[in-house]
Amino acid sequence: MLRGALKELLRYPSALAGLLVILFLVVVSIYTVITIPYSEAIRLWRGGEEIWGDVPKLAAPAWFNHFTSKKRPLTIKLTSQDEGVESNYAQISDDLWVDDTTYTFDFQYDEFPQEVAVTLLGTFTEKAPYVSIVWVKPDGTEIRLADMAVEGGKRVYRASQDEKLGRKLKLPANASPLVGLFAEDPQAEDPVPMKGTYQVRLEGTLFEPDSTLQSKLVVYGTVYGWAGTDHLRRDLGIALLWGTPVALAFGLLAALGTTVLTMLISAIGVWYGGWVDALIQRITEVNLVLPVLPILIMIGVFYTRSLWAMLGVIIALSIFGAGIKTNRAIFLQVKSQPYIEAARAYGASDWRIIFFYMVPRIIPTIIPALVTLIPSFVFLEASLAVLGLGDPVLPTWGKIINDARDNGALYQGLFYWVLEPSALLMITGIGFAMLGFSLDRVFNPRLREL
Repeated sequence: MLRGALKELLRYPSALAGLLVILFLVVVSIYTVITIPYSEAIRLWRGGEEIWGDVPKLAAPAWFNHFTSKKRPLTIKLTSQDEGVESNYAQISDDLWVDDTTYTFDFQYDEFPQEVAVTLLGTFTEKAPYVSIVWVKPDGTEIRLADMAVEGGKRVYRASQDEKLGRKLKLPANASPLVGLFAEDPQAEDPVPMKGTYQVRLEGTLFEPDSTLQSKLVVYGTVYGWAGTDHLRRDLGIALLWGTPVALAFGLLAALGTTVLTMLISAIGVWYGGWVDALIQRITEVNLVLPVLPILIMIGVFYTRSLWAMLGVIIALSIFGAGIKTNRAIFLQVKSQPYIEAARAYGASDWRIIFFYMVPRIIPTIIPALVTLIPSFVFLEASLAVLGLGDPVLPTWGKIINDARDNGALYQGLFYWVLEPSALLMITGIGFAMLGFSLDRVFNPRLREL
């Protein structure tokens, strides 16, 4: 029977398209769980400056460069330990050492970077190392950015926050210091970046024999990765990937739990009848008028926002739904069938009749409903997250949309932040809907002629 149903299902192009979408989501889920374990995903998503400090903030996906005439800069990161970075360490007197580092990078982009940051790490006993930062443009122009002691063992220089640099370069009041570092003509009305090879020279002076100096240069781009970044510099790819298994697991468990429990409760009510059936029907009628979403909002506000606690509440509120009425009508017909009377005649128990004679007869009719029910629960979880009631730990699609809404993504033109999770939600809904409607045609002969 299953083989014939599958053969019949493959006749529908919509079913094939739906199966391919679902297969893609399953493969992505398996890949995500294997390559980014749950604990690692939580660590990355809840991480701060120590994890995402070298990632640009609010950067669009890198593939945007393939669809724009102007090439946006990618992030450039170099450390003093990298191969190819020039360094010069020498003792020039009994109590004086020099430790010079030269960073060289190629800049071939049509827009200015987001930021230039130099991080200095020094070890010392009494007197901190002293460092001069010199910027060298492709035309040979040298700009002294800063002179600083590495107090506390760490100093970070950010060019965009250096007001003295803007005055030194005689930039307009509203111009970023980065324009002075990269522009061919910083005083031009519409400056453009100078393409070529840049250098950042760190001239370090050490005052103790055991003192050390390490450094890092980061030129923050305006595009990053395949999914872009958010307001906390986090790679949105982490949440997009992990949102897939979370959405599928939530939708499948909710739909399966609701469908199976609804079917069993309906069968029990029909078989035993009397006050059992009446009680089930009264509970169903009361439950049908209960507003599910406001109840979930109240639970999220006053009790817990745990995803799995919400899952349990959703199942509890959904099992006594309209499906009880539909299944009851089918089970009333099944109960009157001759083979049920035959089973009772040879002494089959009530539970055996329910599980082995009644329930199997309606399984083909609930499979399409089960499949089409999955995306509705996926959207319900996303809706809760968009309202700010999502799981505070797990990265999900709805959580991304909520963060984007709270931080004005649409007003800032950061459409990727909203469109990427929204597209995945729509693709999930369309995939399960196409498969579910095709299954309905297969298992419901009356629909095959439509």
